[in-house]
Amino acid sequence: MPSRNFITTYRNDPVAFRHDIILTGRDVPYQDEILAALHDYRRVAVRSPHGAGKTALASWAVLWFMLTRPDDTKVPTTASAWRQLSKFLWPEIRKWVKRLDWGKVGRAPFSRDELLHLALKPAWGGSEAFAVACADAATIEGAHASQLLYCFDEAKAIPNATWDSAEGALSSGDCYALAISTPGVPMGRFYDIHARRPGYEDWWVRHITLKETIEAGMVSREWAEARKRQWGEESSIYQQRVLGEFAADEESAIISLALVEAANERWREWVEAGKPPSKGKRILGVDVARYGADKSCIAERIGDVLISLDKWSKRDTMETAGRVKAVLSGDVAQVDVIGIGAGVVDRLRELRCNAVGINFGAGTDRKDASGEVEMLNVRAAAWWGMRERLMEGVIALPPDDELTGDLVAPRYSYTSAGKLQVESKEHIRKRLGRSPDVGDAVVLAWWEPRRQGSFSDVPQAERERSRWRIGHG
Repeated sequence: MPSRNFITTYRNDPVAFRHDIILTGRDVPYQDEILAALHDYRRVAVRSPHGAGKTALASWAVLWFMLTRPDDTKVPTTASAWRQLSKFLWPEIRKWVKRLDWGKVGRAPFSRDELLHLALKPAWGGSEAFAVACADAATIEGAHASQLLYCFDEAKAIPNATWDSAEGALSSGDCYALAISTPGVPMGRFYDIHARRPGYEDWWVRHITLKETIEAGMVSREWAEARKRQWGEESSIYQQRVLGEFAADEESAIISLALVEAANERWREWVEAGKPPSKGKRILGVDVARYGADKSCIAERIGDVLISLDKWSKRDTMETAGRVKAVLSGDVAQVDVIGIGAGVVDRLRELRCNAVGINFGAGTDRKDASGEVEMLNVRAAAWWGMRERLMEGVIALPPDDELTGDLVAPRYSYTSAGKLQVESKEHIRKRLGRSPDVGDAVVLAWWEPRRQGSFSDVPQAERERSRWRIGHG
């Protein structure tokens, strides 16, 4: 058990604990302010940009609470995704345990029997910090103790039922709560707290600004400026991830940031499983650029998992065709043939590769999933189809900043005839200063030109060539 002198000195001073015991080696003023507020106000909610050091801060709070309150103490930690606990928060806790000044604590470092993978169970007994799934409301509600600290990591997407269950446990005793997150869309309990909705006045709220993170050396100014150019200053992804502000997705956006982030989470789960996808076709989506700022990209998927992205610029069509051929292995490459992409398809066929040309500008008889909304062209059908697949919750995409920005960039509208149309590349380039080439490649990879056994979305001459290659490739 920690020494009596240690407990007396640091029980009511988490800031001193952070500087004297944890030895972080860095002075970040807003972290001290938040730790002090946790002791003073007991309920603290913090939103910030990426890279502000929120998870480290949460780990310090957990260790301070556990070590200074050795009797009947519980610290439930939860997050919107289990991997946030297993891959980030608890590894961070274990990291800082190794850096504690145990001589000042007055006891030996935690043993392997005490510090587990997702739990801390000190030998003195009666106290425990542990991970719990945010969907397990019963476990969260049952975490009663005379001294309690709830830690909500990436709190923006934690269900309201989880917050309500924790509220029941916080009703008595020496109880605290710390909620940290990058913000999302303006909805949910984390947003309600920051919006100062009635009933949440007992929470102390803090917004860590981009300026503060840059001044503290946590985020580089160059990174922030690059994301502004990449995503656009008014985009929801820039507002949320770089400025740390709640922001609704653009009403006319085809694909929301929330859909992309959910696909990122499924990709992370696939990676952690350590197995390649065993079902589904292997398809390449290829978007071709020649020179200038635009990029060529190969998006490779197996089934519903995007397994690789290859991006490059300033290469001619022959080099691009060679790059595609190097990846192909009895599979199919679906190439945008508008512009110079047709030359890549021709060269791939000369090389006896299975290449299908997709004309995004061609007409189509496709409709949305409801069967009520007609699509103007293949581009609209492909992008809207990607949206619908993402909404089904099956596609897994890697957390690539460029891909994320490309997928959330295009907007949709309706023609005078009521057909759905998707913003053109040219218009996006004028609006954002870049072309969504990586996003187009991924959408091409998921496009199914032969749905119901036909090539109705491919021009007639293209159909004849493609039928032969697919049948005899």
